[in-house]
This record gives sequence, structure tokens and C-alpha cells, in this order.
Amino acid sequence: MPSIYLSPSTQEKNLYVTGGTEEQYMNLLADELVPYLRSSGISYSRNTPDMTAASSIRASNAGNYDLHLALHSNAAPEGRYGTVRGIDVYFYPGSAFGERAARLLANNLKKIYPLPDRVRAVPNTSLGELRQTKAPSVFMEIGYHDNREDANWITSNLPEIARNIAGSLTELFGLPLVPPQQEQAAVVSTQGGNLNLRSRPSTSAQVIARIPNNTQVTVLGRQNDWATVAYQDLVGFAYAMYLRIL
Repeated sequence: MPSIYLSPSTQEKNLYVTGGTEEQYMNLLADELVPYLRSSGISYSRNTPDMTAASSIRASNAGNYDLHLALHSNAAPEGRYGTVRGIDVYFYPGSAFGERAARLLANNLKKIYPLPDRVRAVPNTSLGELRQTKAPSVFMEIGYHDNREDANWITSNLPEIARNIAGSLTELFGLPLVPPQQEQAAVVSTQGGNLNLRSRPSTSAQVIARIPNNTQVTVLGRQNDWATVAYQDLVGFAYAMYLRIL
């Protein structure tokens, strides 16, 4: 089960030209992203608005994550305020997985951003959330909040941006993008045997748990014959036909 550390901006003083803050909108974006992570079988931990970049890095390094994902929006340098647009997805040079993740995120964002030629994956050695994290890291600058067109695009398209990012993450980890649904309680209903919980929706995927018959679980999503299931502290995939919704 892949795991990410989700680090939306904690910069409450970075103001959007249209109102609101970078911290506010990046946390709203994370709120939209989380249901896709759960329904698609990606576990996560997340910082909180009262944290800083430094404490987010420490929290990330205290765990074992496959990716550290920082969500931010950008601002133009002095003298160019309000005149710059685009999306930069930063990665640390030498991190093959980080670069792969950044390029995948950038390429997919080109499909929804109004100026696709201004979306790029960029190496960077100065950002702490790239050079100080134990996990491979991506630092996303999603548009310029000092530019009215970009600010409006971000604030009006949070669900679409979240779905696009989720699609990149599932592609990165080799998982299906499972649409979120209202979580449902269910009971394992076999003919007496255990139900295999697998790392991916395939009968050849690793079995990460065997759930006894009559055990209650939580269904997070469903696609075709497979359900995304939370069982104890695990999330994986199980045959939906052996789950009875309560």
C-alpha cells in the first residue's frame, strides 16, 4: 500500500489577489484530494495549518513515506507582481522517483490548465521540502495567486485539480483511480473462508491481509468487481461480491 505525506501550504500571510490565502486554498485542495487517496488505496498523513515547513519536514521524516507532496501557489517577484502565470512542479535533482512524479504531475496538469505551455517540471536544490525530506519529494507551485486569472482558475477548479493530481498519483503507483463515494460499513460474507485483501485490484497482487468471514470493514470505493476496503489499519482491495453492505 503506497503512502504519502501530504503537506499543503502553511503560509497564511500569502494573499490571493481575489481574496483568501495560500494556506486556505491549498488546504481546501488537500481536502478535495484526500477522498481520492482513500478510495484509490493510497494511505497518507497530513500536516496542519498551525505547523511550519520545518515541522512538516520533521513529521514527514518521522514516518516511512513513498512520496512527500507539498501543495503551494506561487507569487511573482517584486516588480512583476500580477504579470506572471504558470505551474511549476519542482523535484530534487538526482531523485529519479521524485523527477518521475514531478513530470507525471506536470504533464497531466497541462490537460486542464488554460496555458499548458507554461506548465513544467523543474529541478530545484533550494527548497527545504525537496532537499531535507527523507522520502522522494515534489513541491507544486500551482499557479500564481497574485495574478487574477490564475487565482480565479485555482479557486474555481479545486475539485478538478484534485482529481487530476490524484490521477497522477495513482498512475505513479500503478493503481486505478477509484472515484470517491460515501464510506459504507460492510460485512465479509464468504462461505466460511477468509477474504483476501490485496495491494492492488488483481488476483495476482500481494495479499496484505486475510479477513475472517463475518468481519466488519469499511468500503471506501468501488470499481468494477473490486472494492477499496479499510480493515484495521490497512487499506487494500477485495472482491466486492464477498462484501455485504450494512
